[in-house]
Amino acid sequence: MKRFLSLLAGLVICASAFSQVPAPVQITPAEGTPNLTKELSRKIGGKAFAKKTAALPAYAWEEAYELTVTPKGYKVLANTEEGYFYALQTLKQMQTCGTVYDYPRFQYRGFMMDVSRHFRDKDFIIKQLEALASVKINQFHMHLTDDAGWRIQIDKYPRLTTHGAWRVGDTWQEWQDGGNKYSYEGAPDASGGYLTKADIREILAAAERLHITVIPEIEMPGHSRETIYAYPEVGCMEGARELCPGKEATFELLEGILEEVIELFPSPYIHVGGDEADKRNWKECPDCQARMKAEGLANVEELQSYLIKRMERFINDHGRQLLGWDEILEGGLSPNATVMSWRGTQGGVEAVSQGHDAVMTPGRYCYLDKVQDAPIYEPEGFGGFLSVDVAHSYDPMEGMPEGAEMHLLGVQGNLWAEKIPTDEHYEYMMYPRIAAIAEVGWSQPDRKDGFRERVTRWNDNLIAAGYHAFDLHKEYGERPAYKNGVKHLALGKPVKYNQLWNRGYPAAREATLTDGICGGWSYGDGRWQGFLTDIDVVIDLESVQPIHYVGGTFLCEPGPGIFLPKSVEVWLSADGENFEQVATIPNEIQEPCQSYVLFGTPVTAEARYVRFVAHPTRGFHFLDEVVVN
Repeated sequence: MKRFLSLLAGLVICASAFSQVPAPVQITPAEGTPNLTKELSRKIGGKAFAKKTAALPAYAWEEAYELTVTPKGYKVLANTEEGYFYALQTLKQMQTCGTVYDYPRFQYRGFMMDVSRHFRDKDFIIKQLEALASVKINQFHMHLTDDAGWRIQIDKYPRLTTHGAWRVGDTWQEWQDGGNKYSYEGAPDASGGYLTKADIREILAAAERLHITVIPEIEMPGHSRETIYAYPEVGCMEGARELCPGKEATFELLEGILEEVIELFPSPYIHVGGDEADKRNWKECPDCQARMKAEGLANVEELQSYLIKRMERFINDHGRQLLGWDEILEGGLSPNATVMSWRGTQGGVEAVSQGHDAVMTPGRYCYLDKVQDAPIYEPEGFGGFLSVDVAHSYDPMEGMPEGAEMHLLGVQGNLWAEKIPTDEHYEYMMYPRIAAIAEVGWSQPDRKDGFRERVTRWNDNLIAAGYHAFDLHKEYGERPAYKNGVKHLALGKPVKYNQLWNRGYPAAREATLTDGICGGWSYGDGRWQGFLTDIDVVIDLESVQPIHYVGGTFLCEPGPGIFLPKSVEVWLSADGENFEQVATIPNEIQEPCQSYVLFGTPVTAEARYVRFVAHPTRGFHFLDEVVVN
């Protein structure tokens, strides 16, 4: 660990004069060779700098700094120790003399680490905190509990770790494929682990030194199968995945857990999850139905809201604030809760419109479990494509109502670990994209130019320091068809749909399959059209023409439930009524796979109408263009 700390402490970007990540507010270059080792002076809390920054919001005032680097050494002005610390992070990236005046755009700049799906130990976590601090990330959200494993010691409920922290299957996928079986500590088939309270205290000490707040997340009421395995009395019935809000035993357990979590973590926020609760058991559970009747609750959404509001009162009574995923908006939001918006941006917009604080973490820009380069060359991801440039393009203020800055706290990158079994793979997915999120949170929008060059240098030094980051020099880039499009006989021709697309993935609706615009590496980029039924379309070429080829490209991403068709059929007609089948193209790809597969066939015929039919296997299938030549 000491080797990593010393390497990070000496990181110096050696190419251009000013190439900091995140980009500062203002830089004034000067002549000379800098001395980065000798501190000439530091003034923390000086009246002159306090006056200069007086108009800033309180959080920006606290983190503001002015750094001057000369041939003789460097000087720092700051209002607080935080500002001084951030000046030193910038100093490590200086190459020439000059003055940097800087402060953050947003107060919350976060990263979420999932230690449930695959356990990460304290040394790995502390190593990541060092890198996060170098780009001024100041919030570290720990996803400590989920179905795949409970990862924090709770003295009052020891079975959470003796049983809930251990499963059958080294990887999450093996555990899933094996029927989600749990084990117990010390068993021959047990895989997992957990952080002791001593481990947590070491992590917290490192985070405090790095001016990072560690936010614990205890999932409720969903994602709780491991909790119910350890303590079955808090489930509705056998096989339940959600905690039972109808039973007082559930609240007794949750409050006992949170008492120890609150005692351990100084964070002002306690994250309670609140996402993706199934709720179907609640409709049949007599305890839940009795609770709904007693409390006058109209539906199971309000029952979840009852649980969240009750836990918020407990958390508030202990001097902390509740933070949860945007599902906590459903059924009525707790009065003082803060929303973390992940299902797009609407949850954040709704929260700030209601006067609640929000942290933006929409999947399109902030979910780092997506592959970051061409999926055909990358380790398997979970649900699409997100390059470092796309992550950097996000603006949390986009679409926000007037006055949103009062409640929009900032931005967070999330790295879920279902498909990431090793520490090396986790770092590979984390860097350099978390640096893009960091700049979104810290830098003013007009200061973000030149990011690609700056982040490449930062990332090169991270790799030299022993991190397994994705190498930007070897990036393949976006799908060529996405960048270049395609020209063919059916371009701009009308399309009749015998089965409509799924309303969640309309792309360009009727124009999609003949507009010459191809999808990229992500099914959610607005160019891929999604179907849960057969694809059955007829293209009118508007005149009889010689046809030599018909084909279309499909996605396969098993993680989010996207599969290839089992077969594709091509039919031709001169009059639009009498069709002749000219080809059947079988699926010859072994699944599961992560690929982009062309189903195409040569044709020798003349026709005006082309019918293209794809038969699904299961789940979604996505198509971006039917090419006719």
